[in-house]
Amino acid sequence: MVEAESRAQDNIRKMILEEAIRKAKKIMEGHPEKMFTIEEYQRFHQCAYELSAFPGSDDNSIWIYRRFKTTLEESVLSIVLPSLKDKSDAALLRELILMWSNYSLMARWLCRFFEYLDRYFIPESMELCSLRDISVNCFKDLVFRELYSKFRAAAISLINQERMGLHIDRDLLKNVLLFFMEINKHKGVSYYEDFERTMLEETATYYSQLAQQMLVCDSSEDYMQKVDQCFNEEKARASYYLPCNSQLKLIEVVRCQLLSQPVDKLIENRTAENSGLVTDYQEMLSKYAGMTL
Repeated sequence: MVEAESRAQDNIRKMILEEAIRKAKKIMEGHPEKMFTIEEYQRFHQCAYELSAFPGSDDNSIWIYRRFKTTLEESVLSIVLPSLKDKSDAALLRELILMWSNYSLMARWLCRFFEYLDRYFIPESMELCSLRDISVNCFKDLVFRELYSKFRAAAISLINQERMGLHIDRDLLKNVLLFFMEINKHKGVSYYEDFERTMLEETATYYSQLAQQMLVCDSSEDYMQKVDQCFNEEKARASYYLPCNSQLKLIEVVRCQLLSQPVDKLIENRTAENSGLVTDYQEMLSKYAGMTL
């Protein structure tokens, strides 16, 4: 009789936690304003505690753990991926940041309800990840595994658009790159490092082609003026949305493509123009070659 009553009580508690899960999912459906009251938080937290805190409750703890994981997976598969599927460029990145924000908020509430597992049950098992790790890994496994190349292409597209004089949402780009860094390393994939490598390669291609055009069309003096403009504009852009290390790498790529690579051709053009001392021009090149952020 006592055992039957205990099972009945556990079932009631599980029903209450299902209520918590349903309400948490409302955040993913675009209703983040429907937060939990203090009374609701205490009620759901107490139910999770009573299910998992007493001797012989490991089965209940496993149930909560698995229910937490399946809730995240269901939300990603039913809401996140469909919302991203048909979008591209800035619209894709904007939706990504919104989905990650809502997903993270939902996961944080559930982690607070199931706090006892993180504090006591999970540390006793060498095989179980923390609830926070589960939430991050779930998003990486299901979202980034499928769509990361599209996110990377969209972010680099925004950089290229601004480089060509178009207006972009810099705050959006900054938030996306911060997100890449936040979930950087996962199962051998360094997302931000991969983005940075691709971004630098495309930057090198862009400025290599630009240098060739300017060497043909511009005088040596005009060339240097345009180089100065490129440096200033690239620094201003990079300082807004790239971390310091990436800024340094980016400026070095620009310097290499506009100055180091074509230096012999620049001096040759200057000599042919005969419009000043070559030594003066060499000093000017040295000055730009030594520029820093």
